[in-house]
Amino acid sequence: MDEWRQASAAELGRGIAAGGIDPEALAETFLDAIGAHPEASRIYARATPDRARAEAKAAAARARTGTRRGPLDGVPLSWKDLFDTAGIATEAGTALMKDRVPDADAAVLRTATLGGSVCLGKTHLSEIAFSGLGYNPITATPPNRHDPDAVPGGSSSGAAASVAFGLAPAAVGSDTGGSVRVPAAWADLVGFKPTHAALPLTGAVPLCTSFDTIGPLCRSVEDAGLIFALLAGRRVPDLRGGSLDGVRLAVPEALVMDDLDPSPAAAFDDAVARLEAAGATIVRLSVPMVAPAYDLAGILYSAEAWAWWRSRIEPSPGVMFSEIHERVSAGAGVSAADFVAGWDRLRELRRDWTAATGGVDAVLCPTVALMPPKVRDIAGGGDAYKAANLKTLRNTRLANLFGLPSVTLPTGTPACGLMLNGVAGSDLRLLRLAAAAERGLA
Repeated sequence: MDEWRQASAAELGRGIAAGGIDPEALAETFLDAIGAHPEASRIYARATPDRARAEAKAAAARARTGTRRGPLDGVPLSWKDLFDTAGIATEAGTALMKDRVPDADAAVLRTATLGGSVCLGKTHLSEIAFSGLGYNPITATPPNRHDPDAVPGGSSSGAAASVAFGLAPAAVGSDTGGSVRVPAAWADLVGFKPTHAALPLTGAVPLCTSFDTIGPLCRSVEDAGLIFALLAGRRVPDLRGGSLDGVRLAVPEALVMDDLDPSPAAAFDDAVARLEAAGATIVRLSVPMVAPAYDLAGILYSAEAWAWWRSRIEPSPGVMFSEIHERVSAGAGVSAADFVAGWDRLRELRRDWTAATGGVDAVLCPTVALMPPKVRDIAGGGDAYKAANLKTLRNTRLANLFGLPSVTLPTGTPACGLMLNGVAGSDLRLLRLAAAAERGLA
């Protein structure tokens, strides 16, 4: 049964369908692994064994009677600890929400449960999901897959670690500026950020609702497609048969290609060469609207985050990690006029992006511009923390600012991902392209 811990969600689902995997035994395998793993308390904020066993028992009964609800019926998932779980604490990685127990499941968890998935538990995250590093001195900092001294990436840090360390087949996280794709890339996983609003945010603790998205961290593009469909309650997408022949992929002439660490730069060049060898046409693309869009990020993100969090922060000064507190409270100084003008300008820039990229199928860049920093180098906060956090989220933020679906794929170089940014609203089209790219990279 240990091999189940390294299998993809899709493979486990097929095993259940074929009668070779019992959902109850599968759930127990992962619950036992969580209980025995020396780093489990840094990965899971809390496991949910009673819920998992009840859901697995129901899935096993459906499997026996031929009434499975979908390809992931009986497959366990972990959930970032900002998705509400009825009767189970949801704390968003912050002391501001300690012992908060919601009455109902988040909308996506409710839909996934109706689809037959099994909830293993809630995973740690960066405090209030407002950091790409994954360092959280308030609750826990999950381990990095490759380097015990490095940060894991965030904010869906525990989500990525749960999959990387074989404590879940796949995970559900959130992505406001890169929070699915950064930890997925640093853990050599697939991470998918759908188009904003493709999945409902009801019951997910917000950061910036204009940018918040929900997405899977998993072992394959097939898994990403299945989990996306599960969360949406939609028909399973067919990602087979795609080809890179005739596909036009753009490398942008923009800051996302600047100042790359040597390993991500080399991994990106090698991955692009493999995609070209597999039939893709690679073009260079001028996208001058990127830089001014990035200039708006501080205003738009901080103001919206402060609007929701201020009523919780102001009565409890001093309980947050200072860097997160400083970042979110910067929104207090943003005027309503500047916020509205910022959104008006960003909409213009989004139209410019659409016009500039209309002739390509996806825009490529390294998922993260740097390798995971050491915890010791950023734990004190200050300029080192700020610089590392901004550079970590720099490339992934592109898709959030321009409202695009985006997926990171492993390149084969540890902790170096390749990101494909698609066309707004064309999530399944991007997943089919990503499946073809996955085969090309292999």
